[in-house]
Amino acid sequence: MKLRTLTLTTAVAAALALPIYTAQASSHREAPFITEIPKVDATDFYMFNSYEAGRSGYVTLVANYVPLQDPYGGPNFFSMDPDALYEIHVDNNGDAKEDLTFQFRFNNNLKDTQLTVGGKQVSIPLIQSGTLAAGDTANLNVTESYSVMLTRGNQSSSVANAITGATTFIKPVDNIGNKTLADYASYAASHLYDINIPNCGSGRMFVGQRKDPFVVNLGEIFDLINTNPLGPVDGEVDILADKNVTTLALELPVQCLTKDDAVIGAWTTASLRQGRLLRPLATFDKPAIEGGPWVQVSRLGMPLVNEVVIGVKDKNKFNGSKPKDDAQFADYVT
Repeated sequence: MKLRTLTLTTAVAAALALPIYTAQASSHREAPFITEIPKVDATDFYMFNSYEAGRSGYVTLVANYVPLQDPYGGPNFFSMDPDALYEIHVDNNGDAKEDLTFQFRFNNNLKDTQLTVGGKQVSIPLIQSGTLAAGDTANLNVTESYSVMLTRGNQSSSVANAITGATTFIKPVDNIGNKTLADYASYAASHLYDINIPNCGSGRMFVGQRKDPFVVNLGEIFDLINTNPLGPVDGEVDILADKNVTTLALELPVQCLTKDDAVIGAWTTASLRQGRLLRPLATFDKPAIEGGPWVQVSRLGMPLVNEVVIGVKDKNKFNGSKPKDDAQFADYVT
């Protein structure tokens, strides 16, 4: 089964240094079909015991999406897909089936800022009309919001802001540049939310653009491993050094995730509706009509499995599969 496992710190053994099975992650553009839909391409999945002071009873789950984002990638930058379903699944009994699922849905809200030009009101071409700062986003022309549902079995309930009780959260705009956002770090940090998780307690959540944490010389690796293993440690170029991703991060109480023992498995997926009808006269919020059941198109748990292990003919199939069915790919690892 290709999901990530983690031994969690419990109240009984809070002081123990427990093993974490996370490894180096990454899975950028790993299958033919996912290259066509980068907004739902999962690039990394991380899971670890929280290590900040006072957070020993928590575990952090991080799912990264939208690979190879260039800095200053305007004018539209890298919003999430409002017609997609992004999920983080947790298995707490070892059967490779999800017992808890956190579901993220996004929405893009157009303010439609206009200027008077030649006596007419004309919509601006940018997602911002001026400077932005933490607590001051009046100049945003497009605001991205999201909601999160926790599903256990057939029951679903909303994750809420611990301070306001709201179930809709704001995603910070991407790092447009230092003229628009003089202090992006402070602006992004203002979107770190304290949350209440239904029947689970309190936690923290952040969704937004971050530097890609993976390190790799992509060009040489896929050029028949055209690298020098005997060369200096810093002799190769990290192609991802100046690239970003979009992070979905949850910090959750250990007791929220565990069941009978302190080991969990987890993975992330993204799904799209089965049917899509393109509109000849597309609008901002309705370029297409989506319908039908959800179809999984992206999946990531353990790193590099699909990218460097699964055969090309099965890469799309792997992205649509579930961990419980991974025996079908056994020939690639046995």
